[in-house]
Amino acid sequence: MTPPADMPQDAPVRTAPAYLSLDDRNRYRSLEEVVGCKWAVAVVAAIARGVKRPGALERFIPGISAKVLAERLKKLLEHGLAERTEYPGLPARVEYDLSPRGQRLAGIIEQLRELDTHYAAGEEAAP
Repeated sequence: MTPPADMPQDAPVRTAPAYLSLDDRNRYRSLEEVVGCKWAVAVVAAIARGVKRPGALERFIPGISAKVLAERLKKLLEHGLAERTEYPGLPARVEYDLSPRGQRLAGIIEQLRELDTHYAAGEEAAP
């Protein structure tokens, strides 16, 4: 493998490992567990757009049930992607926000959405 012309001659050349390590596979599993559900991405995107309360999330995401929404929110909390705030009062009020890690994921999801929109518009041939 020849290094690019602008790369110093003594720079190390990285090669892909011959296998996927168990540690890497476990990291992928964690990601799959969070975003593998068809609803998870919609929940993250909705919270990123400022929809914070469970009832509002349920109305904002067509077709999601209260049960599935609760499960997805629980997973996001477990993985440190969302934060839950309870406000006292009758009735008690709960809001969800994305953690810094969740905001980063939301940015990646938005980039993927833009890429899909770009290719769907026929602006560029997909590789």
